[in-house]
Amino acid sequence: MSPDRPQNPGCGHRVVDYLRMAVTDRCNFRCVYCMPPEGVAFKPHEEILSYEEMAFFVEAAVDVGISKVRLTGGEPLVRKRLPDLVRLIAAVRGVHDISLTTNGVLLPDFAGELKQAGLSRVNVSLDSLDLERFRVLTRGGSLDRVLRGIEAALREGLEPVKVNAVLMRETLDELPRFVELVRERPIHVRFIEWMPVGGCGPQSADRPVSKDEAVAALEALGELVPVASPGGWGPARYFRFPGHQGTVGFISSVSDHFCGDCNRLRLTADGRLKNCLFSDDEVDVRRAVRARDRVATIAAIRESLERKTFDKLRLPGRSGRGMSQIGG
Repeated sequence: MSPDRPQNPGCGHRVVDYLRMAVTDRCNFRCVYCMPPEGVAFKPHEEILSYEEMAFFVEAAVDVGISKVRLTGGEPLVRKRLPDLVRLIAAVRGVHDISLTTNGVLLPDFAGELKQAGLSRVNVSLDSLDLERFRVLTRGGSLDRVLRGIEAALREGLEPVKVNAVLMRETLDELPRFVELVRERPIHVRFIEWMPVGGCGPQSADRPVSKDEAVAALEALGELVPVASPGGWGPARYFRFPGHQGTVGFISSVSDHFCGDCNRLRLTADGRLKNCLFSDDEVDVRRAVRARDRVATIAAIRESLERKTFDKLRLPGRSGRGMSQIGG
């Protein structure tokens, strides 16, 4: 951020410059830690912000310090013409980076168009490299399509290509396979501690895997050399096995308390601002955005930032929305 960039009100010395924007609450997977078996009640179409409304919000958010935008879901690519939204955001002066979190299934179809529209890079959610286990964890997903999506992202230069793998007891034996994934390709696998958000979880939710346990298992495979981030704005810490093109990283969102370094604001697909993944606190910005009321939109962003605690331990409650409705 340049010296003349606006500072966030109500955040003290901290700068919140990263917007995670959910473009839909719908998904073509039903991952066990993200949705309950019966699914969730999706929002009616008329309650979801249009692409033009989302772009208007981003323009207003730039005025209070946002310069980086990540598109999330649900699964963002199930919404029609997502490259159109990327194009609109890329045209907003002050936005320096646009990224996408996806399950990768539709990336073979859209990677090229997304790159041309202005997308910088992708994170692909991939929790298992075992065909049958992947199908069970996603309740029917295609591992082959996801792997093809990762290859499409590499081919189109949507780099760094990161893979997000939620740590689960049932997949702990797959760590060596993920290490092999980064040996010959510039892929960056981040192992993420499972977060108890929205009431969903894997079978092993009562025995979660910590970062320290995963690190110990990986150290048995070889020397872990600390390295700088390949690029991005999150809290991951990265390591490289000597001779490997890619890296492995860890996001210890439960065992490590890094709330004080939080730099993000979240907008749900139905136009609610969330200042913390773990909080029920939301600020409704949809009416202001639909009225194209820039003053009211900025006021809502400021209200949300002023209520940001930078400490999840001080929050009075936990989010009732599931991961698929927040955007992670």
